[in-house]
Amino acid sequence: MGRDMTLDSAGDTSLLLGREDVPPVLEKTAGSRSPFLLTCDHYGRLIPRALGDLGVPASELTRHIAWDIGIAGVAEALSKQLDAHLIAQRYSRLVIDCNRPPGAASSIPRISEATAVTGNEELTRAAAEARRRQLFDPYHGRIQEVIERRLRDGVPTVLLALHSFTPVYDGVIRPWHIGTLYHRDTRLPPLLLKLLRAEADLVVGDNEPYAVSDGTDYTIPVHGEARGLMNSGIEIRQDLIADPAGQQQWADRLARIFAEIETMMRAQRLL
Repeated sequence: MGRDMTLDSAGDTSLLLGREDVPPVLEKTAGSRSPFLLTCDHYGRLIPRALGDLGVPASELTRHIAWDIGIAGVAEALSKQLDAHLIAQRYSRLVIDCNRPPGAASSIPRISEATAVTGNEELTRAAAEARRRQLFDPYHGRIQEVIERRLRDGVPTVLLALHSFTPVYDGVIRPWHIGTLYHRDTRLPPLLLKLLRAEADLVVGDNEPYAVSDGTDYTIPVHGEARGLMNSGIEIRQDLIADPAGQQQWADRLARIFAEIETMMRAQRLL
């Protein structure tokens, strides 16, 4: 199926998610009082049945353009080990990217890397709004609701946005095993960088391979920085977490590091 014909031709935005489609938000360890709140914007690669395959070959829908490969397994294992609340988006970033400001060109991409997404061409405003309202808004609304409840209940909250990145981009090999992504927070990122760099086998990126900004990101600026929460994005190289063993190893490592960070923060009265 190519372009979003059902929504465009009929103008009926209620059909985006049908009875056979799962809800967009996945949660693990809800209600936890751990200070760490985990988000995963690119956890899944589902596409609503009404949109078919977005005009993208099946082989492309398993690539990074559709989701963050490997991060789902890391996120779930880390949530379990830290006893930390995880909020994740089940639908593909090709339908709507939940870490981009709505309305930005990269929010509903017509081209992702070199792949044309023909199902995203010539969308009506109503069709684009349906994606925002039924996928983007429930996800970010849930994150907002959880943060507000935690603040009301006096639960310290540290936002960790989990992502993964490709080993090679545009022909350039990326040497980092893991990177921290941040913008305005000067509390958590230095601690995280210090402990990651103490791991003898890691090459650690400081705002590499990406950096957070208001124009290119949504989760950290809106839910972390706007509320004054300690926060960091975490990017893990995909070849390291491509299988369950690698995902578990990285969850084990990060759980150990964040347990130490929690101890340090409490000692410094940051929590």
